[in-house]
Amino acid sequence: MREIVFDTETTGLDPKTGDRMVEIGCVEMVNLVPTGKTYHAYFNPERDMPAGAEAVHGLSAAFLSDKPLFSDAAEELLAFIGDSPLVAHNAGFDFGFLNAELGICGRDAVCTSRMVDTVALARKRHPGAKLSLDALCSRYGIDRSHRVKHGALLDAELLAQVYVELKGGRQIGLELAAEIDAQQGSRVEEIVAVRRAPDRPRREPRPHAPSAAELARHREFMAGIENPLWG
Repeated sequence: MREIVFDTETTGLDPKTGDRMVEIGCVEMVNLVPTGKTYHAYFNPERDMPAGAEAVHGLSAAFLSDKPLFSDAAEELLAFIGDSPLVAHNAGFDFGFLNAELGICGRDAVCTSRMVDTVALARKRHPGAKLSLDALCSRYGIDRSHRVKHGALLDAELLAQVYVELKGGRQIGLELAAEIDAQQGSRVEEIVAVRRAPDRPRREPRPHAPSAAELARHREFMAGIENPLWG
């Protein structure tokens, strides 16, 4: 199963009031294993960057001024995500900005039926606990020491690790190991069954007792040992 874990950075909290997406990072996973394929892009929001937002992600208006517009990269982004489920932390926020940008450039919105919200998964698994990405990384022992500021691709990579844990984590590996053991066990049973098959030709047992000459040589050898331990 192919899934895309993604994260966005924005100029603020609400696209309906003019806030825009300025960065997106996507990580491809197949059967909960990252494939190494990613998509990452910055976008020129065509507006100022509020100080509060810049303090979160460190992206200034000057840095973004020469970046492409979202409309220029939309086709490449849509090709990468395809029709796969989209996993995000507090996914409603990221879907809201993604679909707002798609609407601005005349594209169809991504259906929310494809949305997988890791906050909702974490709330069911750890009711009452802190559900931020940092808190979940700490809970699962995921190294986030290189996360100085928010960054879409970095956060998507961390979230991919969290998502695996929320879906079963190490238990998935145990289940796979049990399946392999079961397969190997059935293979052993097949081999034993073949060896016990009644239509196999019966061989006469080969003699394995020592001959009289061998016994005589053995007695001669033992007699020549001086001060044996068993004497």
